[in-house]
Amino acid sequence: MLTPVEQIAFLILALLAVGAAYSGFRDVYLIVNRGSGSLQWNKLPARLWNALVIYISQRTTLKMQRRFITSLFHLGVVWGFTFYFLVNFLDLLRGYIPNFDESLVSNGLLDELYRLTTDLLSVAVLAGMTYLIVRRFVLPARKELKYHDNVLLHPKVQAGSVDRDSLIVGVFILIHVGARFLGEAVHIAATGTDLSSPFATIVAPLFYGVSEGGLVFYEHLFWWLALGGIFVFVPYFPYTKHFHLIMSPLNFLTRPERTSLGELEPLDFEDESVEQFGVNKLEQLSKTQLMDAFSCIMCNRCQDVCPAYTTGKELSPSALEINKRYMIKDNMAALAGGAESEFSLMGYAISPSAVWACTACGACIDICPVGNEPMFDILDIRRDAVLTQGEFPQELQTAFNGMERQGNPWQIGDSRIAWTEGLDVPTIEENPDYDVLYWTGCAVSYDDNAKRTARAFVKVLRAAGVNFAILGESECCTGDVARRAGNEYLYNEMASANVETLNAAAPKRIVVTCPHCFHNIGKEYHQFGGDYTVVHHTELIEELMQAGKLPMYANPNMASNVTFHDPCYLGRHNDILEEPRAVLKAAGAPLIEMPRSGRNSFCCGAGGAQFWKEEEHGEQAVNVVRYEEAKATGAQTLAVGCPFCMQMFETAKATIGDGPDIRDIAEIIAERLTD
Repeated sequence: MLTPVEQIAFLILALLAVGAAYSGFRDVYLIVNRGSGSLQWNKLPARLWNALVIYISQRTTLKMQRRFITSLFHLGVVWGFTFYFLVNFLDLLRGYIPNFDESLVSNGLLDELYRLTTDLLSVAVLAGMTYLIVRRFVLPARKELKYHDNVLLHPKVQAGSVDRDSLIVGVFILIHVGARFLGEAVHIAATGTDLSSPFATIVAPLFYGVSEGGLVFYEHLFWWLALGGIFVFVPYFPYTKHFHLIMSPLNFLTRPERTSLGELEPLDFEDESVEQFGVNKLEQLSKTQLMDAFSCIMCNRCQDVCPAYTTGKELSPSALEINKRYMIKDNMAALAGGAESEFSLMGYAISPSAVWACTACGACIDICPVGNEPMFDILDIRRDAVLTQGEFPQELQTAFNGMERQGNPWQIGDSRIAWTEGLDVPTIEENPDYDVLYWTGCAVSYDDNAKRTARAFVKVLRAAGVNFAILGESECCTGDVARRAGNEYLYNEMASANVETLNAAAPKRIVVTCPHCFHNIGKEYHQFGGDYTVVHHTELIEELMQAGKLPMYANPNMASNVTFHDPCYLGRHNDILEEPRAVLKAAGAPLIEMPRSGRNSFCCGAGGAQFWKEEEHGEQAVNVVRYEEAKATGAQTLAVGCPFCMQMFETAKATIGDGPDIRDIAEIIAERLTD
């Protein structure tokens, strides 16, 4: 128990700390509240449960296998630091309530379990924080926490502010938990061995021989270091990366519900009072995007999986979030007071080249342990660049013009159904009682490789007796390129027109051979009044196989090994992972997985409108890196399920000179069909 003087002094310290911290917490609240949109509080019980499970299990942190050991140490720190909320509360009561320990059920099973848990988790925190500090400042793995020289960084980040902040936070945790642990060791030295605190018992001999008065002094000293240290640190807390302890659970609790990982929010072009479309300044970000800046733990996992960063481009999703955080920190009081930020995000938080290097693959979102979504920041910045600033890569203008005038980004006015020549492919006018609408997509009409896929898929549909039809000339580009390139107005027009066409056709089911069409029609057209059941062709083929509707023979050519590339908008964005593999296995194709597969698949480089522009300058081309990964498996065939992936890999193969053949899954199945 504290002396009366200590009790008064601690209360004064607590009041001063809370008063000093109030402005920082208030500024954070006001800054986040300036953001557009609203935080989501619907379905609160389910959201609370999800946030709690993610926090306790740390499943998002444990996701990256390459950092598994680091993640385990972090898990120990999280569990220990969380348990310390209870430890600190009980220690506070011990400081103010006479004979507090005796008022509990001392020496009972619950008390022993509490002391054992405290002892074990204290060591877990101390070991974990020591490892994390050594890793950041000493071990070779610290390179993961740095950036390419071409990445735009806030001056304070360049000067080492992140490392200093990490050290301050790390030292605070070591002092806080270490002091409490040593205080327990002192208590054991005074009272005797405690089997419920094995590690503290091991340390207790350090204090043997100390006088009774000395032991009392040490107990009080360590109590003050442990609990007093909290209040010394609290005013600094809102300005540190440690703030993610509060903000990341809130991030998971309040971020928007999406139909898929990459669903973009629409812009309201009907509101004449809106003058700004997209995001140019900090305060124009949404509330959840501002929360991302405070949630970021600065671990750089997102840049580890970013295809642009790993191939030497200027884009680092991590740097974007960190730069946002430091831009806020530099002007917290002013921003909280309603002042306009001084600088544009493009040019100060992220370079123009980095903005246009993003493939919109969603890997940064999927891997982030605290729920940040930097991809959406980039796409919103693109919206401002296209719609408000009128500054974007001019190669994209060709795609925009084509979509506006010819209904496709190829800017080709030829018939959309020329690929059906020699095939029995009915339109909905010719077969109004169809069961499945085959939405072909633009690639099938204007790319030879995609035409080959479509013809093979039609053969599969015919063999299975599927009653299908196509829209024919009334089909138009979904607008995916426009939306991911920032031209939301063009996308709005195209999506609205397509929804009108589809609603008139009233399809029971839609099948697509393009994951981008799948995503837009199935996951984003509901924003424009379209609610459809959409399946990818690999899903439908797998379904037909399961129903025994695809008679196949054993093709000896299928003895060759196959590796499968998961398209980002099929696998990571929409969780269609097993169906393509099930189809390949049912076809008798020995499947070899690439090191990066499934949700962890590496992008082909075509997404985010990259297919329609020159790749940003970097050390390597994204498609070449992925194709070489496929080649390294030794597979003779690289199976794909996306026309853009196919074209990117064909280009990569031409660049490299040799490698596996690239074939769509529909082609592999079609050649095994019996006549």
